[in-house]
Amino acid sequence: MITYDDEQLVYINKIKSIIKNYYGDNPTCTVVTFGCQMNAKDSEKLLGILLQCGFIDINDEENADIVIFNTCTVRENANQRLYGRIGQLKKYCDNSNKIIGICGCMMQEKDEVDLIQKKYPFIKLIFGTFNVYKIAELLYNVLINNNKVIEVLDNTNKIVENLPSKRKYSYKCGINIMYGCNNFCSYCIVPYVRGRERSRDKNDIINEINNVVNDGVVEVMLLGQNVNSYGKDIENNITFPELLNEICNIDKLKRIRFMTSHPKDLSDELIYVIKNNNKICRHIHLPVQSGSDRILKLMNRKYTREHYLNLIKKIKNNIDNVSITTDIIVGFPTETEEDFNDTLSLVKEVEFDSAFTFKYSKRTGTKAAEMEGQVPDNTVSERFERLLDVIKNISNKNNNKLVNKLCDCLVEDIDDEKKLLVGRLSNNLLVYFKGNYNLIGSFVNVKITKNNGFYFDGDIIK
Repeated sequence: MITYDDEQLVYINKIKSIIKNYYGDNPTCTVVTFGCQMNAKDSEKLLGILLQCGFIDINDEENADIVIFNTCTVRENANQRLYGRIGQLKKYCDNSNKIIGICGCMMQEKDEVDLIQKKYPFIKLIFGTFNVYKIAELLYNVLINNNKVIEVLDNTNKIVENLPSKRKYSYKCGINIMYGCNNFCSYCIVPYVRGRERSRDKNDIINEINNVVNDGVVEVMLLGQNVNSYGKDIENNITFPELLNEICNIDKLKRIRFMTSHPKDLSDELIYVIKNNNKICRHIHLPVQSGSDRILKLMNRKYTREHYLNLIKKIKNNIDNVSITTDIIVGFPTETEEDFNDTLSLVKEVEFDSAFTFKYSKRTGTKAAEMEGQVPDNTVSERFERLLDVIKNISNKNNNKLVNKLCDCLVEDIDDEKKLLVGRLSNNLLVYFKGNYNLIGSFVNVKITKNNGFYFDGDIIK
């Protein structure tokens, strides 16, 4: 672990002293995020550093002086979305000091970096997932030398603490408890672009949560590619359930979420900790990916269908009103109709409250990309639609059970189009209801009046 101030504060001060020469009295920036909660958390750090450098966040790609795209590369469509966005910005870079930077997971792929340099030579700054904390230094070098700066590290064992951060929400935030992944699922690029597992020190996590809670945060999301592996790589080993127990003791913290759990090592200890701590939300996201043992083995998931189903039974038998959601990939190489039907039958048996469903996306550098037996697109699309229908029907049936029930929800936002407040239930579903915007960030009791499929209508009960 190293402390941010020791490394980068000098570059923040250097940028402060020169940016008016480039951008006048009101230098502006924006950070655009693609991808998961881990990326969103990195973007808050990037923005926090830029604000300390003296920039003003204007959330406007066309007019901002500095635009940073924080990329995802889990699926190909994320790459294509990025190329479309930066292509549209080229005309704003001509004859100006505008700087467009690209960072994140996609930049850990050499082919993508090479393509960007060739097709988009106006991109002045490229860096990866392991040096987000160095944005002030990298940006300074671009400004001073008027040259392109590319710094992509292959890996790191560093964890940099005390980074500035600009939270998107005042009342909730993500908290990294670890970085990287050791699982090497055959379809997944994450271990290659995020590196090996690195757990943060327990005290650093607790201190960060105490700080944000004292600043008004009432709900935290604990983040890791596989939170169940937390602590295995550090001395004085502490397990994820033990960490959860300690976080539950933070007085003013009202709600705790976490993401993501891997079925191969979700422990009985974790189930019992959730059962016995009301601060922990009754929602477990547990990606299954497939219901076929043959496909699970090819995916290198390290569990069987039977193991997963037994785990679900144990969760439901111990945690009242728990919501279980999942990820499912359709069309993994060599998937047969029988394999797919195994997935459908598992979905029906578990009765997931909702599922993130994906058509298999070939990612260069993964083992699955080299497999023979890629499933035809039309077959994948047909299976995908069948799966969606099954999930939709199950979700609708499950959600009907909440109609006319009283639920505690955190008011998160206001829907300008509907003129309604938006609250999130403990099970992670949204409910829309009438109320004053000053309730945002507070907890209210809502009576569920209507099930709309993947969200509810409700009324505040005072």
